[in-house]
Parts: sequence; C-alpha cells; structure tokens
Amino acid sequence: PLENEAKCGFAIILMALYWCTECIPLAVTALLPVVLFPMMGIMEGTEVCIQYLKDSNMIALQVLLVVGVKPSLLMMGFMSTTAFLSMWISNTAATAMMLPISSAVLQQLSDTEANAEEREYRLTAAMAGQDNQTFELDDTKQTNNKELKPEDSKQRRLKREQKYAKLLKGMSLSVCYSATIGGTATLTGCTPNVIMKGQLDELFPENGGIINFATWFGFAFPTVVLMLALSWLWIQFMFLGFNLKKSCGCGTNKDGDREAYRVIKDQYKKLGGMTFAEVCVLVIFTLVVLMWFTREPGFIPGWATVLFNKDKPYVTDGTVAILMSSLFFCIPSNLPRCFGKSKDGSPPEAPTPMLNWGVVNERMPWNIILLLGGGFALAHGSEKSGLSKWLGECLLPLQSVPPFAICILLCLLVAMFTECSSNTATTTLFLPIVASMATAIKIHPMYVMLPCTLAASLAFMLPVATPPNAIAFSYADLKVMDMAKTGFMLNLIGIIAINIAINTWGVAMFQLNTFPSWANVTKSH
Repeated sequence: PLENEAKCGFAIILMALYWCTECIPLAVTALLPVVLFPMMGIMEGTEVCIQYLKDSNMIALQVLLVVGVKPSLLMMGFMSTTAFLSMWISNTAATAMMLPISSAVLQQLSDTEANAEEREYRLTAAMAGQDNQTFELDDTKQTNNKELKPEDSKQRRLKREQKYAKLLKGMSLSVCYSATIGGTATLTGCTPNVIMKGQLDELFPENGGIINFATWFGFAFPTVVLMLALSWLWIQFMFLGFNLKKSCGCGTNKDGDREAYRVIKDQYKKLGGMTFAEVCVLVIFTLVVLMWFTREPGFIPGWATVLFNKDKPYVTDGTVAILMSSLFFCIPSNLPRCFGKSKDGSPPEAPTPMLNWGVVNERMPWNIILLLGGGFALAHGSEKSGLSKWLGECLLPLQSVPPFAICILLCLLVAMFTECSSNTATTTLFLPIVASMATAIKIHPMYVMLPCTLAASLAFMLPVATPPNAIAFSYADLKVMDMAKTGFMLNLIGIIAINIAINTWGVAMFQLNTFPSWANVTKSH
C-alpha cells in the first residue's frame, strides 16, 4: 500500500545525496524527477514536466565524396546534408556550418579550372611557337595567334569568375533554404513544430498523444524530401540553367574534376579518426533518436507502453530527452586512465565531463522558453475567456467552402505573414485561431493546424525573414531581388508540397477526413 510513497522517498533521498555531494550539477539533479517519477509510476511525464516547463519544450565532406564535384550534384549534396543536419541542430547552426564548406569547395573548383586553362594556354602557345619556327605564317597561323592574345585570357578569367560568383549565390541560397526545410522534418527541428504539439495538447487534452516524434517524422519527412527535390530543380534552373547533362556531368570525366575530387578527399582524410567524446556523442544521439522512434510508434506497442505506460502515459519524449542529456554531464570528455599517473607521480586528475552547466547556462536559448510559455498561455487564455468560441462562431460561414481550399488559403496567408514576422510568433498567433475554426466547422483540427505550422517556416523571400536567410545574404553578396525571385517560387513550391502531403499520406496517417471525438469541445466541457 505504501509502494508509491516508498518510491518517491527513494527519489528524494537520491536527489538529496546528489545535491550534498555535487557529483553532478545541482540543476541537473533538480531534473531527475522528470526521469524517475514517470519510470516509477508516480506521476505522468506531462504532469511532472509542467512543474518545470511544458513537455513539448523538452557529415558534409563524406556526402560530397559520394555525389562528386559537378555543380548540380554538389548542390544536391549540400542541400541533403544541410537538411539532415537541421533536423537535429538549429537551422542557423546548420547554415553557418555548411556555407564555408560550400564556398571553399567552389573556390577549389574555380582554382582548378583556372590552372587547367593556364596549362592549356601555355601548351598552345608553345606549340604555336614551334610551328612558327618551321613554317611561314599563313592565314591559319594568324588566327591561332589571335587566340593567344592576353585579352582573350582576361576574358576567359572574367567569364569564369562571373560563372562561379553566380554559382556561389545559388549554392548559398540552396544551403539556407534546405536548412529551413530540413528543420520541419522532426518535432524538435524548429520551434513552430514544438509550439504546434503544445497547442494541440493544450486545446485538445484528450487527443491521445496523436503527435509524437515518430508520427511527426512519418508525416513531415516525405514532405521535406518532396520540397527539397522541387527546390533543387528550381534553384538549378535559376542559377545553372536546365542543361542537366552538362551541369551533372553525365558522360564526362575531366582532369579538373578528378583534381577537385582529390582535394575534397584529402580534406576528408585530414579530419582523422573520431575522438572518444565524438564517439560518445554519436552513440547518445543515436540512442535518443531510436528511443524517440520506438517509444510509441503507433503500429506496434512501443517500449514505453510495454514497460511503463500500461495505464497512463508516464514516460514521454521529454523523459527520454532529459535522461539522455544528463549523460553528457556524467561521461568524461577523455577516456579515463584508471591506473595511470601524472608526470609528477601523483594520481591523475579526474577528466572533465563532456558538458558542464556553465556552457548550458550560457548557450541555452531561454528566450525560446518564454515564447513557448507565452503561446501556451495565449491558447489557454483564449479558451477560458471565450475568445475561441466567439471566433469559431464568426467562422461558421466557412462550412460551405471545401476543406482543401481552406487549407490552401490558410497556408498562403501564413506564408505571407511569416515573411514579415518570426515563424514562432506566426505559429503562436495563428494556431489557436485555426483550431477554433476547425472545431466550429467540424473538420479535423490537425487538417489545418499541421499545414499552417509547416507553412510558418516557408520564409524564403526576404533576408530578414530568418537567420539562415540573413547569413546567406551577407555571405554570398546577394541582392534582395536574387532572394525575392528565388524565394517567391519556393514559397509556392512549399505550399503545393504541404497540401499534397496533408491530402494524401496525412489523411491516411491521422484519419483527417473524420471529425474526432476529442475535438468536440462542447462535449469535453
């Protein structure tokens, strides 16, 4: 009868012991209930996390060696790599990481092409000189001599520089756009995704956890692949033309390409082997992703359902995140030497952990937490004050409009609004309104909330729209018109891809063609 009380007492004693000895940072110890209470069956993960925060808060060179050095294939490699990185790290960090690499590779290709032209020029000049010593000049020789004038060399250099300057613009835009697109693939990839889950759980608490890491990825990842493919074709057309045979290098294998490939391979070799800390990060990262995917996959019982969530959802994605993140404070950054000694003969000092609280405290984006909290408060306040009900009544005439048309119009509105506002603010503002509209006209709330969330990230036209846009704009000496012309079409591509996704595999995954019982606000009240 005192089983739960004993478990809770154990957790308190363990935390007291950790606090007294400071074996791990005090703040990390304070987060132990997020892991212990759900696993012991004392409290649900969401109920624990609400005491801190909402539960929702909680490679490149190798690719280039695979795709080669042709411009179109390079662009494809950079876009896929950047999109993959931005699924797990911030879009800004992925852009800042990939832009210097893309610039260095293009510079190497330009230098290689210049050296090849110089060798060809000297060889032609030498051959022409030998011919002039043996034969008299004729009309043909005069033509050859004209081709060897220094002015021709300058024209070729200028043409080459213009080509690679344009290519750098296209490559920079492809990197920043793919970072934004890739961030929508995972639930933790960008802030609007987290806001959407939080708003859904706040407004419809009986939704049964319809959105988790696995279900979000299952819907969003194919959408991202579709958007990346269409975006690659458009950027290819804008900056490289549409001669795929030439830009992809089908059937060609020049010495310059092989030289550039060797340079990339040498740079990859210079990276050396993985360190102990890098291996640990990779293992923890892989475990987190696997545990998120298998916690509650939907088509079979997940490990959390079998072990902990038999009657209530004790363990959530936030539980996994805190558990695995805590390991960074415990695992040493270097492989410890158990029996070694330092140079002066004294016992060796304990290695520092891979992460300490000072770094977290300095780099943690606390402002995002306040924004998320403000969004949840806005949604809750709208419900309590009756604003949601009033908005729903005002939008009742939309019942006569086909749902797919409503979805397209909302995506256009959100995509236009997010160009002038942050995607976080746009999502926070629009989601409670579209949720009220969905319940009023009796359509599945996710049928409009999910597309609007993805559309809030489609800010491709202006340099100030997103940090990745701003970085690429300054890095590649872009003009506003370059970004506006390319981004306008990408906005349309994104809206088309989102609406294709929501009306095909989205309907199949979430039964969006029905009105769920958990969305019946009147019944729940």
